[in-house]
Amino acid sequence: MDFQPTEERRMLADMIGKFIQNDYPLKARLTAGSSALGYCTAAYSTMAQLGLIGALFEEEVGGFGGSGFDITTVFTELGKGLVLEPLNDTALTTGYILAQTDQLELVKQIVLGERRVALGLLENGADYDWSAPETLARQTGAAWQLNGVKTCVKFAHGADALIVSAQTQSTPGISLFLIEAAAAGLAEHPFQTVDGGNACEITLHNTPAQLLAVEGAAYPLIDAAAARATLALCAEALGLMERIKDMTIDYMRTRKQFGSELGKFQALQHRVAQMLLEIEQAKSAVINAANDLQAPADERNRAISAAKYSIGRIGCAVAEEAIQLHGGIGMTWEYDLGHFAKRLVMIDHEWGDQDFHVMRFAQS
Repeated sequence: MDFQPTEERRMLADMIGKFIQNDYPLKARLTAGSSALGYCTAAYSTMAQLGLIGALFEEEVGGFGGSGFDITTVFTELGKGLVLEPLNDTALTTGYILAQTDQLELVKQIVLGERRVALGLLENGADYDWSAPETLARQTGAAWQLNGVKTCVKFAHGADALIVSAQTQSTPGISLFLIEAAAAGLAEHPFQTVDGGNACEITLHNTPAQLLAVEGAAYPLIDAAAARATLALCAEALGLMERIKDMTIDYMRTRKQFGSELGKFQALQHRVAQMLLEIEQAKSAVINAANDLQAPADERNRAISAAKYSIGRIGCAVAEEAIQLHGGIGMTWEYDLGHFAKRLVMIDHEWGDQDFHVMRFAQS
């Protein structure tokens, strides 16, 4: 396996880094994260214009990338900047589903940043299991109507449409439906997330919807989309860890205790060295998952679960160690580290936590 990024991916990473440095201050991110929408639409549009969304899709659907390494390149750099805008939640995952179900015009609008489509799979009491939805779809003539509740639908508020999973009365299995945000019978109950941003509980009552693809046959499609979303999260976490590592090393080089820089104390050097080793292990797991994204489903999911488990374990350890090495300042609102650490810990609880993925790995 070639571990070196291509010239195109290095240029893409440099462009994202310059955008974050010049146009994405942390203060603006925190302000946008606490707003009703949960992110900045102007920043989202700028990222689309720069081609960040296009890098997540293949040329056939209007993009110029779409491989596992393209996804990791984009989201690792976004993680370094603690970028809040929902490129994963309203573009990558739903865009992939729409591309596979021949909704190509809508995919092109997503790539251009003109439309945002959220994804609702989880339901109350199901934890991370999206394979058996209780939401029910009924067909009357050529029309479909949905009834049910979806929980923790990230960035649904302000989205143009939603994709939700449901079961039907006539066919066993999972089906996917596209719902316009303004559809009758759809009610949003938004709430702020701990790490900044917005999510909704979505209630559907006789809500009109469009069936995507074949009734009852959506499991493999959702599984593939979930793999991409999880890989993106792992890459984002890797970027967060890289930034936390740099902040910690810089702090230890400048903070003095007993007349000497903290970085000169051997015991603290060992703790930082252990942190660096753990981050390298996480990087290897993410590279392996990116390489296997196009592999057969079982092989792909084993690599994705291994990466997500590693990211969850190592991410929590890196966040805790960095705060310990900083001391009290690491948890203050005015200092950047606490916001990075909060997001890093919360990633463990999206698309399956450590327990979920170690169990899935063992069963595969």
